[in-house]
Amino acid sequence: MTDFQRGKLFLTRAMKLRCPECGVSPLFVPLAKVRSMDDWLFTLPGCPICGYPYTRENGYWLISTWVINYTIVGGLGLAAGIWADAYLQLPFWKICLFIVVPMPILSLLINRHSKALFLAIDHWFDPHVVKKP
Repeated sequence: MTDFQRGKLFLTRAMKLRCPECGVSPLFVPLAKVRSMDDWLFTLPGCPICGYPYTRENGYWLISTWVINYTIVGGLGLAAGIWADAYLQLPFWKICLFIVVPMPILSLLINRHSKALFLAIDHWFDPHVVKKP
């Protein structure tokens, strides 16, 4: 398998919120079983099938949050603001209200996928495979 095919496989598994190594186990608590913000925001400890640890160290998810999540949310907010200013001809405070208020909600909604995407990219460039005993 070429490096490009491996990357495509890892990214596909990330969008399905599955383990980047085996592609079977979920990264997060399933939606039907989410009972708290911790269930929504934090990954499971690791894959029970292949033993791949989802979190390597403290602060591991900072790049996921600061780079991937904020870039997507900020980019969409900027694009929506520019579009609204150009085409809707609304006062500035209304544009801010309709653009800025939904951004934290969007950030929470894409949290899982930004972490899964970061995990897939990290695994693609630095495979950290732990063999299950």
